[in-house]
Amino acid sequence: MDIMRYKYVRIQGKELARNTMFAKGVFSMCWQLIQNDVMIEEDADLYREIDSWFAEHLPYPPPCKNQESVVCWFKTENSDEMLKMIRPALWLLERYDHPYYIVFTNTPGEIVYEDKYQIAAKADARLIIEDPQPSWSPPED
Repeated sequence: MDIMRYKYVRIQGKELARNTMFAKGVFSMCWQLIQNDVMIEEDADLYREIDSWFAEHLPYPPPCKNQESVVCWFKTENSDEMLKMIRPALWLLERYDHPYYIVFTNTPGEIVYEDKYQIAAKADARLIIEDPQPSWSPPED
């Protein structure tokens, strides 16, 4: 698959986020595993380190802070570093048999926020996962 023909990528699960009614993203899925006492403490600490790195390096979109009904997507053109750093979180999801999907699109809906690495678009229930098998993985170290 030529991923560069797509502008945006998102890692998401099956369960729906309460505020958007859209599939939860990778960060929410990992936090849910911690909050439900599924992860062992060592793995929870690993995820907290991952989350801290993202909090330091990835801007937190104002629509997310305001709990608006938006969905965030990484930009494929600038996502190599972000996707490399998310790889251990995907390993944690796999370790705990938590399914996830890697979704690419050029049409994420109405974009209401944008920075160098990501966009936030209004949640759109019309976006459907057609291929539930991840066929792409983030860059290796």
